[in-house]
Amino acid sequence: MPRHKDTRILPYTPVQMFDLVADVAKYPEFLPWVIGSRIVSRSEKMLTADLIIGFKMFRERFTSKVILEKSEHIHVDYISGPLKYLHNEWRFAATGQGGTEIDFFVEFEFKNRIFETIVGALFTEAVRRMVGAFEKRAHEIYSK
Repeated sequence: MPRHKDTRILPYTPVQMFDLVADVAKYPEFLPWVIGSRIVSRSEKMLTADLIIGFKMFRERFTSKVILEKSEHIHVDYISGPLKYLHNEWRFAATGQGGTEIDFFVEFEFKNRIFETIVGALFTEAVRRMVGAFEKRAHEIYSK
């Protein structure tokens, strides 16, 4: 089962980074392989979203419940799609220099062993690219 943990310090506020990650509807604009996004339901502390992931001939829809603890924590629970499970966490903590320490964790397992083998080989690079895409997006939006 692929898993990845990363910590980054970025020069943006926890609120800015929280808002960026929580804006699931905009993921197709900047995240690699996310070709569609639809918010199914939304409240102040939770949203349910469908993401369509595409890579070459592979295309799958995932539905997740996203729990939002304003400016501090985002927790993603898997609902349906090609996975057995998905666990994803984002934590945002202010640094003394006006930036944010971001702790990111993701772990999942596919139902299909073939997908698991294919993704497992590419997983670390894919996660690096996705985390980098969030960093780049933050720079584009907040460094103006």
